[in-house]
Amino acid sequence: MWLFIAFLAVPLIEIGLFIQVGGLIGLWPTLLIVVLTAIAGTALVRGQGLQAVARLKRSMSELSDPSRALADGAMILFAGALLLTPGFFTDACGFALLVPAVRGRVFKLLKDRVKVASFEMGQPPHGAHPRQPGGYPGSHERPRDTVIDGDYQELGEGPAPTHPSGWTRH
Repeated sequence: MWLFIAFLAVPLIEIGLFIQVGGLIGLWPTLLIVVLTAIAGTALVRGQGLQAVARLKRSMSELSDPSRALADGAMILFAGALLLTPGFFTDACGFALLVPAVRGRVFKLLKDRVKVASFEMGQPPHGAHPRQPGGYPGSHERPRDTVIDGDYQELGEGPAPTHPSGWTRH
């Protein structure tokens, strides 16, 4: 029901605002404002989106809870859609979502309503405990009792290759 009301109310609000603003400043300045807000919004969304992706990568590499970074990215994406939609009300909502304090408040409201039953960053290898070093794939620590078998072959002194592979220094 709320979604139906939103789909009905938002266009009516936009039409009313277009009529009011257009009556005050004229058609062309009104259209110019709409285009400029879309351009400015796109630039802001791009910059903040890249920052959100960096925060998400950092939380994933540190194996910490990525929910805030994911929520920020989703809200920034939604803000971009609102800013590209012509209108003053949608622009105001889009610019509001680009403010980190507003996103933090929205995240807190959503977080209070959502209950997470469990959260895992990946499956541990067979027999490994997730709390032990090396318990998760990609962990940089290895248990001390791990043995790695390998074979090697000593190469004699010979001429350096004419086309280095990039794996060795010549």
